Amino acid sequence: MKILLNGVDGNFGGKAAAVLLEKWPHENLVFAAPTEKGLEKYKDVDVEKRIADFNDEEGLVKAFTGIDTMVLISMPFVGPKRRAAQKRALDAAVKAGVNRLVYTSIVGAGEPDIDTYEVNDHVWFEAYVKEQPIHYLFLRDSQYAEAMVSNYINAYTNTDNVLANNMADGKMAYISRDDCAVACAYAAMSDWQDRVIDVNGAELLTIGEYIAIANDVTGHDVKYVAISDDEQYAFFDSIGVPRTTDDMWAQTATNFPFCSDGMVTFGRAIRQNQMAVLTDDFEKLTGRKPLTVREIFEHMDDHLIGSRTSTED
Repeated sequence: MKILLNGVDGNFGGKAAAVLLEKWPHENLVFAAPTEKGLEKYKDVDVEKRIADFNDEEGLVKAFTGIDTMVLISMPFVGPKRRAAQKRALDAAVKAGVNRLVYTSIVGAGEPDIDTYEVNDHVWFEAYVKEQPIHYLFLRDSQYAEAMVSNYINAYTNTDNVLANNMADGKMAYISRDDCAVACAYAAMSDWQDRVIDVNGAELLTIGEYIAIANDVTGHDVKYVAISDDEQYAFFDSIGVPRTTDDMWAQTATNFPFCSDGMVTFGRAIRQNQMAVLTDDFEKLTGRKPLTVREIFEHMDDHLIGSRTSTED
């Protein structure tokens, strides 16, 4: 089986690539990025490299030809731009005869009444994939624990030991982004198809419980304060976070790899327990348990959010 991994130039894609390099025959691996520059770090690696520019429909068909399984890591921007780019990639994969798509979706995408800025794109794309003549594997990743690690650090360095957000008592099975990348690589190597994998962390936690674990490990005394959606928007506005991933996204993504519409509606969905999903899919797929929040904080410096990808613009 020949596997093509898109987005090897990004943080997530790079981690998935490392697993594939260790576990899969190199002659059956293809690494893809939108530019030659994105492939430079793999110039001495003995795998085939291809350019997969999601704005170049003909080039995509050529890039995906001869591939059995294509991994599509969801784009970092949100809305019509993401839907169009991912549709082009999928349409090209179908034209090229790709047998199976592995797609990094998001927790909550199977919830009937979900309505968040981030999740809606995944709901739309999952539905579009199911209409096409291609097998699929959807990885519905829970929220990255790293995002909340960074928020926790900000609380004791910049906001007087207060972490305030609109999640309230909703629960989430926080998972390391590294574990999500591992799951992505194992999904590509598997023979699973036409199914959903819930990529969850080890336990369902409220954000208050998450912070209590962090305090116990680090010795800090961060307190959680629940705020309203309007108060959450006002906070993001005050620090310059864009409302959407349009307009200034490429300029602001380095400092803020998210937008406030995404974060506020995501927090609302957590508060409403639309994302309280906990399965053992990760262990079934990879053969090991995911990192716990305690383990993540015990190695906190290794679990900062960093950049989502190197191709924001």
